[in-house]
Amino acid sequence: MNFLEAMRVSLRSVTANKLRSFLTMLGIIIGVSAVITMVAIGEGAKSSVAKQINGLGSNLLIVTAELTKGGAQLTLEDAKALQQKDSIAGVAPSVNMRAQLVYQNDNYSSSLEGTMESFPEVRNASLQEGRFFTSFEVSEQANVVVIGSEVVTNLFASSNESPIGKTIEINQIPFTVIGVLKSQGSSGMTNNDERVIIPITTAMERLGQSSLHTIYVSAISSDEMLQAQFDIQQTLRAQHKLMPSKEDDFTIRSQSDILETAQNVTSVMTSLLSGIAAISLVVGGIGIMNIMLVSVTERTREIGIRKAIGATKGAILQQFLIESITLSLLGGVIGILLGVGAAWIVNKLGGVDIAITVTPMLYAFLSSLFVGVIFGVYPAKKAADMKPIDALRYE
Repeated sequence: MNFLEAMRVSLRSVTANKLRSFLTMLGIIIGVSAVITMVAIGEGAKSSVAKQINGLGSNLLIVTAELTKGGAQLTLEDAKALQQKDSIAGVAPSVNMRAQLVYQNDNYSSSLEGTMESFPEVRNASLQEGRFFTSFEVSEQANVVVIGSEVVTNLFASSNESPIGKTIEINQIPFTVIGVLKSQGSSGMTNNDERVIIPITTAMERLGQSSLHTIYVSAISSDEMLQAQFDIQQTLRAQHKLMPSKEDDFTIRSQSDILETAQNVTSVMTSLLSGIAAISLVVGGIGIMNIMLVSVTERTREIGIRKAIGATKGAILQQFLIESITLSLLGGVIGILLGVGAAWIVNKLGGVDIAITVTPMLYAFLSSLFVGVIFGVYPAKKAADMKPIDALRYE
């Protein structure tokens, strides 16, 4: 029996009992589809994180206090000192908190950020409507606010009017809306569209924020990034009066540092979830082996007849191995299609970014082939090792 004939016999055997074949493939289908879905979501998350971090601003450095090590808090004086350095193009100190927003009968819980007038340039933010606050409004602790596009949707959708000039309450304090930020989307960790931005002096005075959480620093060019990092380090050490023997009580991170950390986290999570899903492949392989052993038992007389009329041990081995591989590959193909479909549904209904590529599909297909071979060898060998006389006597 040649290979093509063996394939035809295998397909007839698989389709002869469709329900049993489907249940046999179920473990493979679940495992492959779960892996494809998890990888698509994980790769989509990595792409989304990279897009958002790269959109924070060009040549951006992020300074945070190391409070867990007993370090000093960051202050506005620290930010002002950094502005004097030639390697630094702009500085945007920041405080953050959750805030309750109210407009007429609508309310919304949002992320609030207090910052300086330099925010748009340092953080690469654009306005969809209105304007950003000025240095005068910062110095005067003005009650003005720039809101994200999602805030507009949640607070002003029912009124169907422009938010510019309207008064909203932030933690029961009235603020005038002066601008709307362009949509920047979400990375799955933070949503830039649901934040509101007010002058940092207002946040610190009116909303009880006593120290900075972060200082965003923009270097004058990519070539000056290392110099800017050095200047930040030396300036803040002097500001905090640190002795030479003392470690820095702050952390300086670049966009690439944040991107690498975020992508490492998503890669580990994707690998972990994919590994858990891949266990179904092993379970599916065990199911295929069990069914093939049952098939060998059911077809014992057939094996005896074929051997009696001249079928070789290799031909019998090939026949049952091909049947095992056929079951596994069919399950793999169905699993790939279901995995792509599930990822698409997650994207459409859940709004989660996905990235479907050929590589995980190829790995899933090859894994199915591998499972079919590994778990099909024992039943195939058992069939091939049968003695014709014993097989023909089997009832």
